[in-house]
Amino acid sequence: MPVLLRGLKNYPILLTALVTVADDGGSTGRLRQDMAIPAPGDIRNVIAAMSEVEPMLIQLFQHRFSVGNELSGHSLGNLLLAAMTSITGDFYTGIKEISRVLNVKGKIYPISNENISLRAEMADGSFVVGESNIPLAGKEIHRVYLEPTDVKPLPNALTAIERADLIVISPGSLFTSIMPNLIIPQIADALRSAKAKIVYVCNVMTQAGETTGFSAGDHVQAIINHIGEDIIDAIVVHSEKIDPKVRDRYAGENSEPVEYDIERLLDMGLQIIEGDIIDHSKTTIRHDTGKIAKLLYSLIAK
Repeated sequence: MPVLLRGLKNYPILLTALVTVADDGGSTGRLRQDMAIPAPGDIRNVIAAMSEVEPMLIQLFQHRFSVGNELSGHSLGNLLLAAMTSITGDFYTGIKEISRVLNVKGKIYPISNENISLRAEMADGSFVVGESNIPLAGKEIHRVYLEPTDVKPLPNALTAIERADLIVISPGSLFTSIMPNLIIPQIADALRSAKAKIVYVCNVMTQAGETTGFSAGDHVQAIINHIGEDIIDAIVVHSEKIDPKVRDRYAGENSEPVEYDIERLLDMGLQIIEGDIIDHSKTTIRHDTGKIAKLLYSLIAK
C-alpha cells in the first residue's frame, strides 16, 4: 500500500487509505500488549508514504532504535502514534493529529478503532493465533478470521468506500495484511454495494508460508472464499518476465513469480490489466511506485 500511495499522492486526486490494524509483530506487538491499542506499524508506513514534508523528518519518523535497551526495536513513529493515542484518548484522533503535523496528502483511516487479533484455520484443521505467527506455521492456510468476531469498522471507512470513484486492493501479504481489512463483515458488504470499480493489484511473487505455489487466480479465489464473488472487477498483473538472477535469489526463500492464469481470470469475469509495473533498478521485486500510480490514475481519468 505505501508503494502505491507514494506515487498516487502526486496526482490531482483525493486519496483515502484504509489500513489494517491486525499486525502483532515487533515494536507494534509490544505496544499493543503494553497499551491495548490497535496496531500502529502499518499506519506509520502509510503516513510516511503520504506525507509531504522534508525527507529528514520522515527519516526521523521512521527511525528504529537499535541500541540494546528498552527502546530497542521500537520505531519513533510507533511511539508517537501510541503517545498521541494516549493524549487524545482515541487511536483515530491520534492518527489525524500526526497526519496534520506531517502534512499528509489525503485521509488515513484505521479499518477499525478496536484492538483486534488475526487467527487462522489451517488446512490440517489446526489453528494459529497472531498475524506474525501464521506464516511461520509452514502450513496451508484454509481461512483467516478476526477476534473479536463482531469487530466494528470505523464509520469513516464505510463512507469512503461508498463515495469512492476507484477502490484499489493493494498488493501485500494476502492472508495477513490484505484479508484482515476485507473480512470485516460490514466492509465486505460495503464493497459489494460500492458504485466504484474495484481493482486488485496482484502480487508479483509468491510468499512462503502464505501463498506458496499460488497463481493469480488462486489469489483471487482466496479473496472470493472469504468475502464472496462479484466484488473484484479487475486485476492488475505484471506482464514482463522476471530476471533469472532475481528468480534464483527468491527461489532460496521458497518464493517464485506468480503465474498469471489468464483463462481462469477471464472465466472469473475479471478485466485483466497488464503492464510492466516493477522497479527493475532494485535487486528485490517491488512494484514501481511511478508505474503503478500512472496505471491506476489512468483508470480514474477514463
